[in-house]
Amino acid sequence: MRRGRSDRVGLHIPPFEAFLLLGGPVLFLVLFFVVPFLTMASDSVWTDKGELTGDFYAKAVADVFYWRVLLATFELGVWVTVCTALIGYPLAYYITFYLRDPLLRRLIYIVIVTPLFTSNVVRAFAWMLVLGRQGVVNKSLILTGIADSPLLLMNTRFAMVVGLIYILLPIFVLTVASILQGINRSLLEAARDLGAGAATTFWKVTFPLSLPGVLAGSILVFTLSVSAYVTPAVMSGGRHLVMPMVIFQQYLVSFDYHVGAVLSIMLLVMTLLLLGVNFYFLGRRGKVA
Repeated sequence: MRRGRSDRVGLHIPPFEAFLLLGGPVLFLVLFFVVPFLTMASDSVWTDKGELTGDFYAKAVADVFYWRVLLATFELGVWVTVCTALIGYPLAYYITFYLRDPLLRRLIYIVIVTPLFTSNVVRAFAWMLVLGRQGVVNKSLILTGIADSPLLLMNTRFAMVVGLIYILLPIFVLTVASILQGINRSLLEAARDLGAGAATTFWKVTFPLSLPGVLAGSILVFTLSVSAYVTPAVMSGGRHLVMPMVIFQQYLVSFDYHVGAVLSIMLLVMTLLLLGVNFYFLGRRGKVA
């Protein structure tokens, strides 16, 4: 008997079968992700006459308006991410640790996931009925005497944040809940046996172990919020621009595909840079800790 040799049997998939398994997904990604991105990148550096140029990038970078819109887009993304985390984490924590009835837990999950089956357009217009001047919120405030006249809730940044939170909250809750469910309960019991209270156990054990879910959920919420078009366009009434709305105008209103492609790449690159910086500092913080 030879020592030092692993007794585990590896799963070997023949090349042809591997191609059949991966060929479809890879072809889909190439056709619907890689090719459109390369087309967009080509439009950003090639003129209609087939000449290579950097004028489109120079035009976009030199325009302060685009940078202001980009800053407003990231500001919106930060607000949505922070508010979603503040609402979603306690909800995911409650579902995971306090709901003992499996049937009730499934029911709440169904309620949380249900908005995902509704079109973004329908959800945005539904919020118009809630936040409008004659909506449910304003009528309730007037009936209770809190407000004397309808408040301006629609066509504001507040409405944009509320609409995006409603859409992205299920994604954050499901992401965090999946991590919380995987935490070993014996660790929590050990902390309590050593004299840690509920608050100490949460901050020293539960929350650090759930950080991967918080980080993953926050990344999903941030990237989806900065790239959202329908909800900000409807909820703001066109009064507050974000980068996807400007890109839409460049493509379908001004028919300037070149500048639209440049703005798309700018949004993508800046988002990746922000995420990269976030990962860098989180990694350094983890090493120090």
